[in-house]
Amino acid sequence: MARTQPRISQRVQGLPPSGIRRFFELVEKMPDAISLGIGEPDFVTPWRVREAGIYSLERGHTHYTPSRGMRPLLQELALYLERRFGLRYDPERELLVTVGGSEAIDIALRAVLEPGDGVLIPQPCFVSYVPCAALGGGRALPVSTSVEHNFQVQVDNLAEACDETTRVLLISYPSNPTGAVMPRAGMEALVEFAAARDLLVISDEIYAELTYNGPHSSAAAAPGARERTILVGGFSKAWAMTGWRLGFAAGPADIIEAMVKVHSYAVMCSPTTAQEAAIEALRACDEDVDHMRREYNQRRRVIVNRLNAMGLDCFEPKGAFYAFPAISATGLTSEQFAERLLEEEEVAVVPGTAFGPGGEGFVRCSYATSMSLIEEAMSRMASFMSRVSG
Repeated sequence: MARTQPRISQRVQGLPPSGIRRFFELVEKMPDAISLGIGEPDFVTPWRVREAGIYSLERGHTHYTPSRGMRPLLQELALYLERRFGLRYDPERELLVTVGGSEAIDIALRAVLEPGDGVLIPQPCFVSYVPCAALGGGRALPVSTSVEHNFQVQVDNLAEACDETTRVLLISYPSNPTGAVMPRAGMEALVEFAAARDLLVISDEIYAELTYNGPHSSAAAAPGARERTILVGGFSKAWAMTGWRLGFAAGPADIIEAMVKVHSYAVMCSPTTAQEAAIEALRACDEDVDHMRREYNQRRRVIVNRLNAMGLDCFEPKGAFYAFPAISATGLTSEQFAERLLEEEEVAVVPGTAFGPGGEGFVRCSYATSMSLIEEAMSRMASFMSRVSG
């Protein structure tokens, strides 16, 4: 009798389920629950952007675009990156429009990794980084960060994790889940480390527009970074366009060309309607982004102050829209804390372990929700803390 072959590849079988998704599914069954778990703006996409998308459909623009992206959008992206971050990219050779920032990370890894190559990944980190490294044939090399260093990865820790197989350093500042940012000097040190070991840098800067104590410092702007850095960005967070699924990558022409190959075989091109809407976002929506940033900043101050007041020491997040309070003083694990808080007070947060083992002792609270819901959630959490700490 013929031997039965496994139906699912070992690579996929080895992927853990998302630690965030389980809590979303529980919240869906609790109509009165307040979710601080979702990493999605509560704002709707600015009207001018929506109108551009509607007009695109009305004109019948429903066909494929070039795989690299529509030329007007690539040109606007080049202008935006220079205007906001002082970065110059050739729109014809060094930019690519993707299906969200997540696709850009995925295809960047698939384009540059050989089987068994190591990928340095500071943790806690976004949930898809480790699986993307595995799906690209590489090996994740976790690098710990700590609240004592403001969750900024240290070169010494990178050096300890680095080995002869290491090919890529994957970083993300501002950070999901911690809200940490990396100052210019720190970013320059990371790039120097990468250059000394001939590593490529993939810098996920999806939250670049959401910083609260000064402008964002891009990894690609550090001296010597440009020819070894793939900058990843997108429209989901700053322009509240999560459902439009649009991102981009900027980098050296040879790497972008390799990414275009993978992109074209996997998805052909990014959605036409979303691309035309994004042109309007870049041209005309700076004030909308500024408004949302100011609102997030107010919420950030409230949630951090309330968390600290109830006895949950909270590192000050200076970017993105997440607070990452320490809960170890309660004697509960991150999973226990999140489960009990949801069961007893109907407030959903994400256990820190969803973002890697280094997240133990923390939970992620998103402040991408209304101030009234944040205030109510904080009151419920304070009630919970009075019981578990009493």
